[in-house]
Amino acid sequence: MSQVKQVGLLAAGCQPWNKDVCAASGDRFAYCATLAIYVYQLDHRYNEFKLRAIMSEHKKTITAISWCPHNPEVFASASADNLLIIWNVAEQKAVARLDNTKGIPSSISWCWNTGDSVAFVSHRGPLYVWVVSGPDSGVTVHKEAHSFLSDICLFRWHPVKKGKVVFGHTDGSLSIFQPGSKNQKHVLRPESLEGTDEEDPVTALEWDPLSTDYLLVANMHNGIRLLDSDSLSCVTSFSLPSAAASVQCLAWVPTAPGMFITGDSQVGVLRVWNVSRTTPLDNFKLKKTGFHALHVLNSPPAKKVACSVSPSKNHYTSSTSEAVPPPTLSQNQAFSLPPGHAVCCFMDGGVGLYDMGTKKWDFLRDLGHVETIFDCKFKPDDPNLLATASFDGTIKVWDINTLTAVYTSPGNEGVIYSLSWAPGDLNCIAGATSRNGAFIWDVKKGKMITRFNEHGKNGIFCIAWSHKDSKRIATCSGDGFCIIRTIDGKVLHKYKHPASVFGCDWSQNNKDMIATGCEDKNVRVYYLATSSDQPLKVFTGHTAKVFHVRWSPLREGILCSGSDDGTVRIWDYTQDACINVLSGHTAPVRGLMWNSEVPYLLTSGSWDYTIRVWDTRDGTCLDTVYDHGADVYGLTCHPSRPFTMASCSRDSTVRLWSLTPLIAPLLINILTEHSWDDIIGNTDRAMVPGAPPLLCGKVSRDIKQELDKLSSDVRTKKLRWFSECFSPPGGSHNLWDLVAVIKGQDDSLLPQNYGQGIMHMKHLIRFKTQCLI
Repeated sequence: MSQVKQVGLLAAGCQPWNKDVCAASGDRFAYCATLAIYVYQLDHRYNEFKLRAIMSEHKKTITAISWCPHNPEVFASASADNLLIIWNVAEQKAVARLDNTKGIPSSISWCWNTGDSVAFVSHRGPLYVWVVSGPDSGVTVHKEAHSFLSDICLFRWHPVKKGKVVFGHTDGSLSIFQPGSKNQKHVLRPESLEGTDEEDPVTALEWDPLSTDYLLVANMHNGIRLLDSDSLSCVTSFSLPSAAASVQCLAWVPTAPGMFITGDSQVGVLRVWNVSRTTPLDNFKLKKTGFHALHVLNSPPAKKVACSVSPSKNHYTSSTSEAVPPPTLSQNQAFSLPPGHAVCCFMDGGVGLYDMGTKKWDFLRDLGHVETIFDCKFKPDDPNLLATASFDGTIKVWDINTLTAVYTSPGNEGVIYSLSWAPGDLNCIAGATSRNGAFIWDVKKGKMITRFNEHGKNGIFCIAWSHKDSKRIATCSGDGFCIIRTIDGKVLHKYKHPASVFGCDWSQNNKDMIATGCEDKNVRVYYLATSSDQPLKVFTGHTAKVFHVRWSPLREGILCSGSDDGTVRIWDYTQDACINVLSGHTAPVRGLMWNSEVPYLLTSGSWDYTIRVWDTRDGTCLDTVYDHGADVYGLTCHPSRPFTMASCSRDSTVRLWSLTPLIAPLLINILTEHSWDDIIGNTDRAMVPGAPPLLCGKVSRDIKQELDKLSSDVRTKKLRWFSECFSPPGGSHNLWDLVAVIKGQDDSLLPQNYGQGIMHMKHLIRFKTQCLI
């Protein structure tokens, strides 16, 4: 069992690539990130939804999910690696797999008339049916649903009428199949498209759950229609408030016959409709970014809701039945949304659960990366702010106490491979992109203030802002150059390499020294104070390309490199030698991080999905972490919280880890009042093989220096300051505030955010009253 403990998770956002990426059943809902499925479940004790499971068996982009209508414990997923998986939520594992499907399954759905059959389709068909278990298990081709003339956007089985299925196509048409009836291929195109070759893809398609023939369909440009699949006619065309508005997704409200909701594609507007009216009953702007997917929970959380549907004398057999017409609502007639919850997924990755009765969010993750996160770095002057750079073209800044995004870059930058904070409190981030050069983003102003294009359209794989000289920024690129320039764009040095340069790192002891990692398998060290464009040192030994390089913050002249050969090498610049080879990863190494307090601790992340922690004194792997669901790219710690690590991955998550269990003897020595020699030491003592861990960094020295100045309450201060150094975020400060209250501290000295955490009982009434005023 791993000693390194996960203490926080920034979940991936919902992907915007595919249609059926959101599903719900009973008190659960799920959404798809690019490589993982997130399942949330209602916790009835607290009446709130909590993350229940992360399913991450797929190796390529997930294309669709579908919840089994007969078994709430089971759902199916499909992916671009030609794979279908059946999942059991309770057991949190895959229970069946179908490999090597013919074509990439773009849409899937459980067959309503059988308990264990999943249908799937790609491009123009045919429709395949996979019987998952039993004597008839295997894959068959639907007898009629094939040879389509236009690609399939999505399809839906009828929930009541056995075997009836409808397909929506990119040309705007529908194809309807029903056992015992004539097949209808490519019918019911929007009238404006008849006789033309123009396409108007079907964006949403849902059968009326209480009718045998009616269905709602939305096209990208021609809006929403209520169609009769029997007579092949349009019953109603609905009007959007603006010609610029378009519908991305829709869902029936099962607790209110005739009522449905839609989500706009350009802006996050939720519209409420009734089939008796051609215009919306109401509109709610929930977000600035457009909707991507929408699903209404059939069983809303059990909470008292003030709004309810007015009773009606009519009892409908169908929400759109012609036998009993729905009541007509006048323009000014008041209406109430029924109690119910809509799972809302947005184009920026945001995911939320909207209570339609109270018109409030029950749950909202406002932002989330939707693709690989290549890099992560803590803000130099604030250990609570973490920046991440992603394939999705954005940099986001997170508050790791609340696990929420507080800033996001404008986007549209292409792939962002690397980021680097400006030194100190400058509040700027430098970013490196795949085709659009490098940039400086002013975080507070929310805009790009500088761009660097010296590498042309070549990918920039790493960017490093010098923290010894804040005017210098280094970049390395696929064009073979490592370029050093000032922040105003003046090029100081261009170091030519024989192949692509993937990594660079400034020495923490010499402002004029920088190391690079190259595709030619070598590590180079350059000295900027000379006019020469040749490296001072070239280290050879890796058998495949070198990616990242990192200088030790505690041992002058020591650096490490990670390679596609699966090893990490430790180099001694003063000896011109490799002093250790760390072997254990089974795939290329990407993330690298030295600890800023314990000189021998080094952490690495790899394409083998693992994080490894090493004792570089003898090359021992102290721990291996297997929690990420894909390649691990970035690793970082903040110097003031050196045993809380953040990691980022191709699984689109950021995870926070506590490394404290690896240095448990230090905690015991602090708690039991051992001498300072057993807690703080120099690097020579700490590097003796087999010696217990010692703190050698600036933070521990500063703590000791401050304690030496005190004449009273030394032990309390010592425990508090070290606990804030050792402990992960989200609780340490709150605990010590409570200790201070118990010890009689004046309430005026409590921090402003005290009322947001756990409070002493004597403060409950006062703080509650303040919240109500």
